Amino acid sequence: MSMPSGTLTKLAEESNEIPVISLSGINDVDGKRGETIYRQIVEACENWGMFQVIDHGVDTNLMMDMTRLSRDFFVLPSEEKIRYDMSGGKEGGFSVSCHLQGEAMRDWREVVMYSSYPLRKRDYSRWPDTPEGWVKVTEEFSERMMGLSCKVLEVLSKTMGLEKDALTKSCVDVDQKIVINYFPERPKPDLTLGMRHTDHGIITVLLQDQVSCLQTTRDNGKTWITVPFIEGAFVVNLGDICHYLSNGRFMTSDHQAVVDSNASRLFINTFMFPAPDAPVYPLKVREGEKAIMEEPLTFEEITNRKMKDLI
Repeated sequence: MSMPSGTLTKLAEESNEIPVISLSGINDVDGKRGETIYRQIVEACENWGMFQVIDHGVDTNLMMDMTRLSRDFFVLPSEEKIRYDMSGGKEGGFSVSCHLQGEAMRDWREVVMYSSYPLRKRDYSRWPDTPEGWVKVTEEFSERMMGLSCKVLEVLSKTMGLEKDALTKSCVDVDQKIVINYFPERPKPDLTLGMRHTDHGIITVLLQDQVSCLQTTRDNGKTWITVPFIEGAFVVNLGDICHYLSNGRFMTSDHQAVVDSNASRLFINTFMFPAPDAPVYPLKVREGEKAIMEEPLTFEEITNRKMKDLI
């Protein structure tokens, strides 16, 4: 016997476990299975701003290849990684951590980033050519992440009573970036800087590697809940822009990375951003509500304001 929708919402609000949702049957729009998945996604976005998906259709071999090649890159000699240094305003490449430069240990994180969509923004000179095969795998991976992200946004758009591509179209020209974070094992993990945040894009898809690397909070940091590692799952996380476009209906998750003194951590984020000049304002304000924004702002303006707040 199925539970009433109100009961499901109450359980979701009271639970301290990140929702895990199977997408098997999501396209069964005329059947109960599709309706159940839609409801589960919406409730997770309203109560958490984050959930995990399984049975998502992305080949597990592709996920393993992306993870393996990422790890292979980070174990390359420092001089090889620094060839792709993205300092100086370069679009994409490798972010050189302090420990590689011999400086005081402040942030042991290493990052490699690709601009993957729109296709015209791909600068393959900034995509590492080693290990062999990484470019081809990244291209396929980015395409699959685009499809998964757009499917979730389609569910949310329909729930808001809009056309299925309303949230995607609001981005004007979706800017997708793949950002791979690597935390070497370290003796004092608490020294890693700047980890707690909300994402400032519209949606993020995260692939964890073997161990949990993420925590989230719903009470402003009083309680941190670990997002468990689930083999073959992706973590879906809503950003600030989705919160604004939904007029606050969908949460943006407050989260942080988990660093371990005994083992390295790697996780692969696929961020979806609006175009810099895309106007951001609630797409629909429900009866009895007020708009949570006083006026439309461009995504670039919102980003600049957030960066100032972080300084």
